[in-house]
Amino acid sequence: MNAQTNTLNYQEYMQNTALAFLERHQAEHLGDLSALLNRAVNHLVSSFDVAEPIAIKLTSLAHVELVEIAFRQRLDLDYSSDTVVVIKDPVKGHCWSVPVSLIYERILNAPDNVRLRSANS
Repeated sequence: MNAQTNTLNYQEYMQNTALAFLERHQAEHLGDLSALLNRAVNHLVSSFDVAEPIAIKLTSLAHVELVEIAFRQRLDLDYSSDTVVVIKDPVKGHCWSVPVSLIYERILNAPDNVRLRSANS
């Protein structure tokens, strides 16, 4: 039982490591999910000596978790204003207040912004 618990803890740790990698690097691969997943697998294999089949499985599970996280976050219109956007994660109880100017500066006006277009065009 102890060996099984250690194996589960190791797999959970490596899946969390893959999730953290995906979260950090997803913006670099907006149009190429397979490249992001391959990078995460390679990260587990090269940095943590995880066997490739296990790294693929754990990265896939981490990706599912990442998608679930993205769909549960919601804009809170009651607390947002003209200058601040409030985003909530009801499952974890987290709340973020993001200035609209920061969204404009980092996303909309970013030099590498090729996916977003003006809504008045």
